[in-house]
Amino acid sequence: MRSKPPRIGNDLQAWITARNRHRLSHAQVQMARELGMNPRKLGKLDNADQEPWKLPLPAFIESLYLKRFGKDRPEVVQSIEERARHLEQKKAARREAKRLRREGSP
Repeated sequence: MRSKPPRIGNDLQAWITARNRHRLSHAQVQMARELGMNPRKLGKLDNADQEPWKLPLPAFIESLYLKRFGKDRPEVVQSIEERARHLEQKKAARREAKRLRREGSP
């Protein structure tokens, strides 16, 4: 029996769309998320063709990450799909614990 794929929320779906639109790697998406960037606003930052003085978006994200955190990339890189799967497992575990608490108490 195959398990169904995890439901990906709108907040994470926006990052998947941005990753595909701007050709970002999983690490760059994670860096942008940790920096608190808005996935719908990345297009403003990614117009290096019209404004040649701007860095390309992947390089810009990496430079900001290095400046803020002092390291080139996160130690553990998780894709958005892995993140969604992890959140779904945590949610299922909380649901199960809550169900067991309700059944255990009279």
